[in-house]
Order: sequence, then C-alpha cells, then structure tokens
Amino acid sequence: MVAFPPTRGILLQGEVEREVCICHRGNTSQIPPRASPAWRIFPQRGRARSRNYRHRCCPSCGRSAYRYDLGHRTLHDLGNRSRGDPLDLLVTYSKHRCDHCHHRFCADLSDVAPAGSHYTHHVISVAVSLVVEDGLPYRTASWHLWRDHRVFVPYATIQNWVEAAGEKSRRAGRVRTPGLGTVRLFRLSGGG
Repeated sequence: MVAFPPTRGILLQGEVEREVCICHRGNTSQIPPRASPAWRIFPQRGRARSRNYRHRCCPSCGRSAYRYDLGHRTLHDLGNRSRGDPLDLLVTYSKHRCDHCHHRFCADLSDVAPAGSHYTHHVISVAVSLVVEDGLPYRTASWHLWRDHRVFVPYATIQNWVEAAGEKSRRAGRVRTPGLGTVRLFRLSGGG
C-alpha cells in the first residue's frame, strides 16, 4: 500500500497549521485548526497506475528500445462522481533509449492526460464544458470544480484550455491557402 501525504493545505485531525507572520519576519506562530467541519476533509485517495515496459518500439527507427529509467507523475482526476471524492493517479512510466538511433522517449500517456499536464482528460473536458456549454466565467468554473468535485484548477488554466479548444475547432473549420499574405503581397509597412 502506498502512503500519500495530505494535499493542498488540507488539515487533518490533530495537525496544526504554521505560517510566517508578515509583520515580524521569521517569527512563526501556531494557528489553531479551523473550527468548521468543512475544513476537515479527508486526504485524497491515490491509485497507482503503471506504464512500465522493458521494451518499446522506437518512434524514429522502429527498432526495440530498452528501458533505462523510470519516471513518476501525479495526475488529478475527478474520481467517483457519486461520492464526490477526488482521485490522484500516481503513474509510474518507463523511459527508453534506442541503441540504434540514440533517440530517447517515454512510454505513451496521451490516453490518460496531455503531455505536461497535471490533470486528466476527464477534468479538462468537464472544465471546458462548464465554460463553453454552461456559459460560466473562468473563476466560477474553477469554484464549481472545487465545490462539486474537490479538484482545484486555477482559473487561468481553465482559460488556456478553453482557448486551446477554440483554436482547434477554428483550425478544423477553415481552409487556409498558402501564400504571401496581404502585408507581404502589397509590401505594406510593418510587414518584415
């Protein structure tokens, strides 16, 4: 069984929050735990996932590549929607190196989450649908994700997801013809 520390500043029974007093630098004061029962939330459940392979095909040359290292990634997911408890996916993935072309790559996790993201596709789709379909502002959508699913997503991150989804749909709908563009075609000022 894997042990998980409490996440996102949530206090457990018996813990005491410590923060630095701004008026006296370096002075720490103990602040008693919050009295409201909503503050005492159980820690998130974690579920271990493995994408650990000994050999993978090299995407460059197609030959077999050996594993040389392991990587770890924590992904935030909505978990069980009926109970409202979030889930942290602790993914262990393998890193590979091709001896033939010296290409380094990781095991594919794109079916679970986008590259470099801390959130699964499920969280991203719910956040984008709150903004696009329900018409909520970004801050309100962030609050809804926290209130309903206990997953904290900064509103600027939701804004980036919505803008990226809009660019994808605009790119799919229009047909671009290659050319110089009006600035370079007519030699207007300001066009390099």
